[in-house]
Amino acid sequence: MLFCLTTQELMERPDLWEAVHRLRYQIFVEEMGWEDLRRPDGFEVDQFDHDEAVHQIVLRGNEVAGYQRMLPTTRPHLLTEVLTDLSEGTPPSGPNIWELTRYAVAPGFRDGRRGVSTVGTELIAGFVEWGLKRGVDKVIIEFEPMWVLRALQLHFLATPLGYQRTYGNQQVVATLLSFNEHTLDVVRSRRNHHAPVLARGYPDMFGQRRAS
Repeated sequence: MLFCLTTQELMERPDLWEAVHRLRYQIFVEEMGWEDLRRPDGFEVDQFDHDEAVHQIVLRGNEVAGYQRMLPTTRPHLLTEVLTDLSEGTPPSGPNIWELTRYAVAPGFRDGRRGVSTVGTELIAGFVEWGLKRGVDKVIIEFEPMWVLRALQLHFLATPLGYQRTYGNQQVVATLLSFNEHTLDVVRSRRNHHAPVLARGYPDMFGQRRAS
């Protein structure tokens, strides 16, 4: 199941907060080589972990298997403040458009072909479900160009917002993905799993030790 937590809710669960930010560090600093994010404590934290950020977390047993963060485009976000050279012109914004950032699948859960694992497709289904429930039908995402084709195959309408650039050891292109109920049906069919992935409530296993 996929859990959605605000930054405050995540901070109230110290074990889960630590697991999430260590996974982000492992993926984006150690694997992808984003050296600007390197910190001596091994956590990846930035200015966008603010009170309006939504942290979406896939748990498998007692491990964080997948993670992504949703940011509103009605306030500064990665594409407008950090990855500005990825956009030609003013990036689209509005209450129905969010930015999907820090998409990550833990190494032990990459069981799919062509880089799309069962955890990865759960993350994809999760942000579509989450968005459709809230009047959100578009996301901005900065990812490798090969993912544009994969998005089209899942029946997202994919619109590049600029040219690809190199960050760390990765080629990245900013893309606007539009989706609807049909997209969700296609994603669920590709997963061969039609039940909703969004969990109600909050994870219990990391909640036993809370911040004071």
